[in-house]
Amino acid sequence: MVENKDKNISTAKEKKSFAISEMLNLHQMEKWVHEKKRILLPALILFLLAFPFILSNQYLLTVTIKIGIYSILALGLNVLTGYTGLVSLGHAGFVAIGAYCSAILSMKAGMPFFPSVLLGMLLAGVIGVVLGLPSLRVTGTYLSIITLGFGEIMKMILMNWQSVTGGTLGIKNIPKPEIFGMELTVQNYGLYYLALFFLLLVSLFCFFLVRSKTGRALRGIKGDELASTMMGVNVNFYKILAMVISAMICALGGSLYSRLIGYVDPNTFNFDVSTMILSIVILGGMGTQRGMYIGAILLIAFPEVSRFLMEYRFVLYGVILVLMMRFRPAGLLGWKSRLPYPLSRQAKEDLAKESKELV
Repeated sequence: MVENKDKNISTAKEKKSFAISEMLNLHQMEKWVHEKKRILLPALILFLLAFPFILSNQYLLTVTIKIGIYSILALGLNVLTGYTGLVSLGHAGFVAIGAYCSAILSMKAGMPFFPSVLLGMLLAGVIGVVLGLPSLRVTGTYLSIITLGFGEIMKMILMNWQSVTGGTLGIKNIPKPEIFGMELTVQNYGLYYLALFFLLLVSLFCFFLVRSKTGRALRGIKGDELASTMMGVNVNFYKILAMVISAMICALGGSLYSRLIGYVDPNTFNFDVSTMILSIVILGGMGTQRGMYIGAILLIAFPEVSRFLMEYRFVLYGVILVLMMRFRPAGLLGWKSRLPYPLSRQAKEDLAKESKELV
């Protein structure tokens, strides 16, 4: 009996030592970026500001704007799926709400771009509350089916409410955004800088959200809902809040998308859009922020740069996804979600010391 006890203690120490080593190794992968962030971050911002002048290609610039928009959509879904653990297959519905609301208010009511976008986000937030109520009773596959039904319902509403949405013909000639009387287009780089502005705004919001009390509550719900409840977290409130925040961010992305392409119809926001957003979140790494940018770049840019492969490019695309699921099932940066908060220097020294003692 004593031998079994000693064996269990030894096994527990080995597991703890392995876990500590893994945490330290994961943190070392970010060490270089962390040490050089004061140089890398300004350099990245300057590069993004100068990017249109460096590229000087309208088609590639349009693809870049699309990458920025899908990054916003992925950041929105990541709040719900990556941080809270609620999977949605119908977020194209929220994208459609933002796109249609912004376009209709601008064309039929003469409302400027920014107020129309704000109203579209508020409408998506209200509908997010309604859709979030079922998440209080169901989770997992059942919630995914409910959100999938929501996306199809939104599509049917857009198709049949012809007096407002234009039905299957959609809405054409959506005006470009204007600031101080200047029209923002791809040609004058205005749409690029507008998308970049909103991407930075949403990124900062998500950055501070994750590090706030709300972010800790969302992560706690994903980790263990029952334990979060026992710790006094209002699980029902935070689930609905996550759905509302996610819906509003996706509505913002939808508004930008409608102004980029200048035309929307019900088929623009079908199930493929929902799966694309979810694929970006999974590929980049659920629960990470940088992963959303990387996932959007890969999944949006890859089909464009591989057009020379013609019909074989989708085969290659599928092979890459299969390999990802085999070797990186948590996503490219999924390992970052295991280390929610950066370790201080003292904490790293203590962990390293304890690891050596255990070994």
